[in-house]
Amino acid sequence: MKIKTWLAAALCLTVLSACGGGSTNSTASQTTEDSSKVGKTLIVGTNAEFAPFESHQADGKLTGFDIDLINAMAKAGNFKVELRDQPWDGLFASLNNGDLDVVASGVTITEERKQTLGFTDSYFDTAMIVLTPNNKKFTALTDLQNMSRVAVCTGQTGDLAVQKILGAQSTKIARFDTVPLAIKELQNGGVQAMVSDGAVISNYVKANGIANVTINKVPEFGTDHYGFVVRKNDTETVNMLNDALKKIRASGEYDKIYAKYFTN
Repeated sequence: MKIKTWLAAALCLTVLSACGGGSTNSTASQTTEDSSKVGKTLIVGTNAEFAPFESHQADGKLTGFDIDLINAMAKAGNFKVELRDQPWDGLFASLNNGDLDVVASGVTITEERKQTLGFTDSYFDTAMIVLTPNNKKFTALTDLQNMSRVAVCTGQTGDLAVQKILGAQSTKIARFDTVPLAIKELQNGGVQAMVSDGAVISNYVKANGIANVTINKVPEFGTDHYGFVVRKNDTETVNMLNDALKKIRASGEYDKIYAKYFTN
């Protein structure tokens, strides 16, 4: 009887489908094997309120420069991405608590942010501008101090820049969740200026045929650099993304995506 029992057990281990318990290990092994073929899946968070970098198409699908870029990088780097759209003010918290692996949402690389977050190499250069109504004279950043209200998007680089000019607690700073809301307030006369990313402002003004505003370039703002964001010290993901970015730059794919959204 003992010999028969041992033979039955051996047969059960050899033919996994014949005995309960073996099927679980088989499934796990298959999942691991499949994952190794397609590469790692990164959960990528974005806030689709920042065209042309990220926005929604009419059918609800995510589109934009960042979206196309991260998808092209995934293909070149042999990994997958799962995109999640969520409010801007929760992106970094979701990243740090592990709900996201990457943030791809037109994030400017700053020394302050680098204290708590990790960044890839820069993938886009831009500059902030000051948007004003045509009837409002603007010659220098100091003009903002004489305005009753200046619009910014909450937590974005323009917000941080205006805080340095007017003071972090200034009641003159009017904060909005999105660029379109801030520009609408400017058109309605509720604010006298808006400070934000030049590429985003230019895209919105052009796409919506807005003719009663002036885009003021401000050399003092300098050049900003966008990067994809990861958790601090996540060198594995940073290296994977940087390697993929280099590949699409070398192949010319980056230039094709850039030309789709921007014109010089």
